[in-house]
Amino acid sequence: MTPLVELRGVGFVYPAPERRQARPFRLADVSFAIAPGELLGVVGPNSAGKTTVIRLLTKVLEPTTGEIVLDGQPVGCLTHWELARQVAVVPQEVPPAFPFTVEQLVLMGRYPHAPGRFFERPEDLAVAREAMAATGVQELAPCVLESLSGGERQRAMLARALAQQPRLLILDEPTAHLDLRYQAEVAGLLRRLNREQGVTILLVSHDLNLAAELSDRLLLLAGGRIARVGPPAQVLDESLLTAVYGCPVSVERSRGHGRLVVQVAWSEGR
Repeated sequence: MTPLVELRGVGFVYPAPERRQARPFRLADVSFAIAPGELLGVVGPNSAGKTTVIRLLTKVLEPTTGEIVLDGQPVGCLTHWELARQVAVVPQEVPPAFPFTVEQLVLMGRYPHAPGRFFERPEDLAVAREAMAATGVQELAPCVLESLSGGERQRAMLARALAQQPRLLILDEPTAHLDLRYQAEVAGLLRRLNREQGVTILLVSHDLNLAAELSDRLLLLAGGRIARVGPPAQVLDESLLTAVYGCPVSVERSRGHGRLVVQVAWSEGR
């Protein structure tokens, strides 16, 4: 199967910081592919390179070395509008002081399809309504974002991304600031989008258990390099995670449903 996205020996170095004792972050020789319809989870500790990968995939940053290919085309050759018609990002949070309704937010997702146009066509409205229905926010369409709960805002942001009709959906810590109920809602929604609608998803998460539950494969980053990539059972290895995270880690399968459960192996007396 031809990959939808492929990173080939990608490297990137941030400018050196002003403090001489601090080292600039370096992403080195990162190579992986995402198949159409796959859900790939990207995990790793802080400063592993997860956010840098997102920025490279969306042309916020340009690789220092290597190449990123999207559906056979080098990403570097695509305009931002062309890329936005194929790749959508759901950030961790809605920007503060964002005085728009849910419907207005979702319609912003149609902008890449006609960047010189300032009024929506009936087709745009239909796509936006479909995206709101898929994420369960259609009844919230007239509501101002600031009036919504964290889970509702996150679903609205996801609806905006779906309205772009992307080939690849990138989610940056989609459950980071949500309580258990909304975490479950967002996780279930992502599963449906991927399994039932075939949306290709790149899920960046600090939550190893969530990533293992939802993902077909996991990509574990450490220090700007790939530590391992493969099925969750292969990546969530106790000795590997202990080395990468710098703390004792246990990995077990729960008795009830057989899911992998990752947790810190606290020593007695702590």
